[in-house]
Amino acid sequence: MDSWIFHSPIFEFDGTKPSIRQHSAWKGHAKFAYDLVQFVKPKKIVELGTHFGFSFFCFCQSVKDHNLSCECFAVDTWQGDPHSGLYSNEVFDTVHEVVQKHYQKEAKMLRKSFDEAIQNFEDNTIDILHIDGFHTFEAVLHDYNTWLPKVSIEGIVLIHDTEVRIQDFGVYKFWEGIKQQLPSFEFIHSHGLGVLFPKGCNEKFKSVFSDLTNLQNHYSNE
Repeated sequence: MDSWIFHSPIFEFDGTKPSIRQHSAWKGHAKFAYDLVQFVKPKKIVELGTHFGFSFFCFCQSVKDHNLSCECFAVDTWQGDPHSGLYSNEVFDTVHEVVQKHYQKEAKMLRKSFDEAIQNFEDNTIDILHIDGFHTFEAVLHDYNTWLPKVSIEGIVLIHDTEVRIQDFGVYKFWEGIKQQLPSFEFIHSHGLGVLFPKGCNEKFKSVFSDLTNLQNHYSNE
């Protein structure tokens, strides 16, 4: 059975655009994302909500370093929303620049709404789906329900901001409900990250669940 490996990767995008890490609420999950991709060896990763691309580039770096046959899709309008604020084309241009410099083979950018982009994917084909769009309860529920048919049989759904309880953020409400129904684990640092197995858990994850506290402690100290 495959064993989980803790890596100490070098993220190439840090050298090009260090400000991406500095301003990311996701930075505490970088090494987990990297290690997860190496462990799962997915064929397709889709991220809903990319902004400046920190989490997306973590996935891409692992795919690149381990020479995986995997497509990584970033889905975003790159226009912003009421939570992140509206922004100029600078954000899209920054992500595009990093992709062109470091991840041309791994990364594909879809500048569309989530509902528009779903037509680009077949059912049961996404091995890792990262939901990090508009953060109201209604929005995350819609994104999850809409994209669930696209997730593969042993696919994983990552849900960010499960610990944020400000304004009208409602991801935590969604997470509190769904984690009672399905195999899952979570990290409470860096705004919270839920790891969900909506259609069943791969056998290889038994070893991960059996040593879950060690896993959570390792990444929370990064």
